[in-house]
Amino acid sequence: MPELPEVETVRRTLIELVKGKTIQHVRVNWPKMIKQPDNVEQFCDALVGQCIQDVGRRGKFLKIIVDDYVLVSHLRMEGRYGLYEKHEPIDKHTHVIFSFTDETELRYRDVRKFGTMHLFAKGEEEKFPPLANLGPEPFLDEFTVQDFTKRIGRTTRNIKAVLLDQHVVVGLGNIYVDEALFRARIHPERIASSLTPVEIQRLHQEIIHTLAEAVEQGGSTIRSYVNTQGQIGMFQLRLYVYGKKNEACQFCGTPIEKYVVAGRGTHICPKCQTLEN
Repeated sequence: MPELPEVETVRRTLIELVKGKTIQHVRVNWPKMIKQPDNVEQFCDALVGQCIQDVGRRGKFLKIIVDDYVLVSHLRMEGRYGLYEKHEPIDKHTHVIFSFTDETELRYRDVRKFGTMHLFAKGEEEKFPPLANLGPEPFLDEFTVQDFTKRIGRTTRNIKAVLLDQHVVVGLGNIYVDEALFRARIHPERIASSLTPVEIQRLHQEIIHTLAEAVEQGGSTIRSYVNTQGQIGMFQLRLYVYGKKNEACQFCGTPIEKYVVAGRGTHICPKCQTLEN
């Protein structure tokens, strides 16, 4: 599933392709993808005549901002946007098509059909799910060490489970949780409330640094991720532990191990990340 760096990369490429375009028609081939409003025809009709003003992001969600509405889109496992000429053949996995007045189309393709779209009146999108009650953005000033300490200091869950919780901090998924914990030298099974102030500060910094570096590299291409222009991310070349089972740790030479933590496949260096605090 795309995490913050991948979604941010899609946002940056998407805005170059569609900003300023006016929607002439909307076609939905898989109605279950539209979660808000309940009526798909209402969804389509509301967007006709709307001009795309901007493309934003909240955690792992894209926000396509038009004149009067905000379309909140989650790519899930396989979702992908692409800009096409109107005459180009439509792939069988294309489920939503936004036709523009300039004869181009923004097409949403999703092999597994897990992606979701919510349409809200502008200014209402943060008041309701899926964006309501999300945690702070790791690149904004709101993500402070003090707030982070409060959020993780009152739970007995392991730190990996806590970091995967989008109410604690948004944008982290399995890849970047494993990488940030390795860089901070913290074992994923450590109870969150057992972390020392020094460890919390180090983890806070590594979350920001890891995500920022991944954004700079266009995200990580694991399995099928590409950006809106069909380009792969390159951060997978800088991964220390994720997907490196049995490979030597780049720092100590110990083989990387993989097992399940918080219900997810988890990669660690057993020497650099000890369970003792």
